[in-house]
Amino acid sequence: MKIILTQEVSNLGEPGDIVEVKNGYGRNYLLPQGFAITWSRGAEKQVSQIKRARSIREIRNIDQAQEVKAQLDTLKVTLTERAGDGGRLFGSVTPAEVVSAVQAAGGPALDRRRLQVTSPIKTVGSYQIPVRLHPEVVATVNLDVVASK
Repeated sequence: MKIILTQEVSNLGEPGDIVEVKNGYGRNYLLPQGFAITWSRGAEKQVSQIKRARSIREIRNIDQAQEVKAQLDTLKVTLTERAGDGGRLFGSVTPAEVVSAVQAAGGPALDRRRLQVTSPIKTVGSYQIPVRLHPEVVATVNLDVVASK
């Protein structure tokens, strides 16, 4: 099955890439989740729009990625959340909340999909969250989650 990716899918491609996948993977996962659209000549014209939107969000080169990494490594990000006794949060910290906390702390604007949160953050404490800025550059955000009073 030939599809056009609309979002980044790890180990498959970037938005705007035209890839060949197994029928079940495309039909049962990629298309319903909105990660891809089926390929057609008309849809292929949308590839330029998808790539243009990606280039606006994307970090241009390794040098720019290194600059952003230097900013993120020196940044101290604190996020205040509601927590119960014992430091357990009511809910969890989402990547979107982390991105807004980074911007509030004076950091650069990040794409929430670039954060690699392996397990949900559900307790108060300090966390190191990797951010994939470029295929060759990975920065770390130092996040402190504190309980609100």
